[in-house]
Amino acid sequence: MRASHVTGRGGPAHVPLARERAHVLVDQQGLVTGWSPAAERLLGYPKDEVLGRSAVDLLVGMAAAERPSARGEDFAVVLRRRDGGLVRCRLAVRPERVGDAGTGWEVMLAPAEPDGTEERERALLETLFTLNPTGLYLLDPQLRLVRFNPAAKGMQGTSVEEAVGRRPTEVWPGFAVEMVERVMEQVLATGQPAIGVEKRVRPPGDPRHEHVYSASVFRLEDAQGRILGLADATVDVTDRHLAHERLSVLARASTRIGSTLDALDTARGLVEVSVPVPADSVAVDVLEAVLAGEDLDAGPVGHDAVLRRAASRSRDDESRGTAADDDAAVPGAAAIEALADLEPRLVDPLSSLGRHIVQGLRTPGRTGEEVHSLIVAPLVAHDRALGLVTFCRWGERRPFERDDLTLAAQLARRAAECLDNARRHLREHNSLVALQHILRPGGLPPQQALEVAHAYVSAGSGGDWVDAIPLSGARVALVAGRAPGRGIESAATAGRLRAAVHTLSDLDLEPDELLARLDDMVRRTGRANGFTGSDDQPSSVQDTETSAHGPECGATCLYLIYDPVSRRCSVSTAGHPWPVVVRPDGTVGTVGGPAGDALCCPGSPFGKEDFELPENSMLVLYTPGLLQRAQQPDDPGGQERLTALLARSPGSVQAICRTLTDALVPARPHDDAAVLVARTHALDPAHVASWDLPSDPATVSTARSLATRQLTTWDMSDAAFTTELIVSELVTNAIRHGKPPVTLRLVRSHVLTCEVSDGSSTSPRLRHARTTDEGGRGLLLVARCSDRWGTRYTDDGKIVWVEQNTDSTAT
Repeated sequence: MRASHVTGRGGPAHVPLARERAHVLVDQQGLVTGWSPAAERLLGYPKDEVLGRSAVDLLVGMAAAERPSARGEDFAVVLRRRDGGLVRCRLAVRPERVGDAGTGWEVMLAPAEPDGTEERERALLETLFTLNPTGLYLLDPQLRLVRFNPAAKGMQGTSVEEAVGRRPTEVWPGFAVEMVERVMEQVLATGQPAIGVEKRVRPPGDPRHEHVYSASVFRLEDAQGRILGLADATVDVTDRHLAHERLSVLARASTRIGSTLDALDTARGLVEVSVPVPADSVAVDVLEAVLAGEDLDAGPVGHDAVLRRAASRSRDDESRGTAADDDAAVPGAAAIEALADLEPRLVDPLSSLGRHIVQGLRTPGRTGEEVHSLIVAPLVAHDRALGLVTFCRWGERRPFERDDLTLAAQLARRAAECLDNARRHLREHNSLVALQHILRPGGLPPQQALEVAHAYVSAGSGGDWVDAIPLSGARVALVAGRAPGRGIESAATAGRLRAAVHTLSDLDLEPDELLARLDDMVRRTGRANGFTGSDDQPSSVQDTETSAHGPECGATCLYLIYDPVSRRCSVSTAGHPWPVVVRPDGTVGTVGGPAGDALCCPGSPFGKEDFELPENSMLVLYTPGLLQRAQQPDDPGGQERLTALLARSPGSVQAICRTLTDALVPARPHDDAAVLVARTHALDPAHVASWDLPSDPATVSTARSLATRQLTTWDMSDAAFTTELIVSELVTNAIRHGKPPVTLRLVRSHVLTCEVSDGSSTSPRLRHARTTDEGGRGLLLVARCSDRWGTRYTDDGKIVWVEQNTDSTAT
């Protein structure tokens, strides 16, 4: 060890040779009465300072294994030198006659033969201060530097000569060591070592970059507990700290990026976790097709690719994450070049590509010349390019390294997967919205007997639907249904059910009969697709003994028919909530009882409820999602809230729909909700004309005359010729092929309807007569002269009806 670098303590160079003995005389009271020159050289005390003092003051300790013997043999002791140092000696005591004062003691001292311990300690200390890569500092109790090793010297960039004898804050003015000195003072005061104290500084050896050090400080004491100073062991842990920061970034990215299925939020999450580590600024540019939820081609992007700025952030501003300016965030040529090989890369900011990208960053307060390091990482998922993320550093930050490139690639890979999930979700959502739009009622024709409005709250389920279907005879069917599941499949199932209900409604079936046929269709479809049994395993289509389980199984449906002429309603339900009726006097009630079984579920036949409604009553049909707020513990029952709202909700049917959805559906619904509100009106009796006809062929001309006279009364003479032809054919068929009683009825609403009923359940059939046939052309002529025609059955027969669109229908 170089002595010039360590405070002096006296050592073996000042100790007499081992063969030289020091003589000390001690009287019976233990006071020193004699002090030889050799004793002065051994312990450093002059004779005048020792005489009269107690010999015990010089004694520090005795070897535990050695004790004085009566024969005066040597034993080992440790004595304290005048300068505070310790020396191990061999001590021999023998009686000595000292005049008349009595007997004293002659003490002979000789330095103990060295056992190598001190030399080993010196060698260890010298090695630590010369070869150890850890920075070592030795300070005195006043925190003045005594010595530091070459590793510390290189770490701080300061020579030993200008540092020894000064405090760290004096050696490095402005250097961030105040905190370290506070820690040292605490260690001096308490004696408790400080382990792993982290400090971030810019050392003189590398003032442009921040380093992270881990320091451990220990108090130094001698055998008597006297404080000798401090030892500081400091390690540069910058690389380890940077690695820890990268791991922390990845940990934050795993929870923030992709926390929602929204492309812009995913981009915002990427820039939030990337600033200020690993980059000073980040910009995320996404292809327009991703933001629109469109499909992407595999491989690099085409020459017409357009990227939009989705999010950007720097350490000097707040996050921005709105879609798309009108111009591409990165010029087309630069984007194509950056996405050419779909690999992340370090880019020179001064290169052509680097300059284009830096110009496109548009970072406030920063210019292209200040950006000294750049990483461009394509956003790639499943070999499809989704966009580009740019990381840049400026100013005094370290340039990007290979580890930073690896981190950027990992962040880009995670963001790309989440962006692709968001794109797929948006594509499915757009398809779902399109299907839901198709499922919404198209509106009833004008001059109808119902005012109808509907509302729909989407939460992604897709299977809820309501509908209003015009029927013959000015009647209207109101429908509500819900398909199981979520997403596009659920919406497609609802679409198939809605189409089936429309088709079956053309048959003019009663509500319970329509639901029975709908149930048969669902079961048949399930078996045809191979869904049978409770375990959903395919089986033979001939296996009719096992219940079918297709996508429609478990769907619910309610079907209601309102007749404005009789003001009667008929309703049946398959597992769906019954409608709510609000009468003109404000009373609210629910029609029917238990909802029964859903479609394709074993159970009793579908029931039907018939009731009459006063004019200006309201019918409310809804899906279960309307009452989902009632599942919250602090809300009353949904049915009670619905009843209370309807009891005090006058106004238009549109306003009532909005009131119900705003009050009953939570702000963030977990299920779709659909509601339909219809206000009933009775058809003016003056718009209905009915005649009972005898079952006599001669009555046909009378029926024509009655129809013509009624049309003249309604100011509809333009339709008289066609109507006479229709009446003649329908009455003739009823008299010839049906049974009494025969009734003719004309209904004037949005269309002119001609109905002929009889007591037979035989349905007429349209056929094409041959050239030589004398008959068989009547229904063909009726079909050509009308807009539509059909047959509906009653309890005591059937009704054949024909509709015509005219310009003189009722208002």
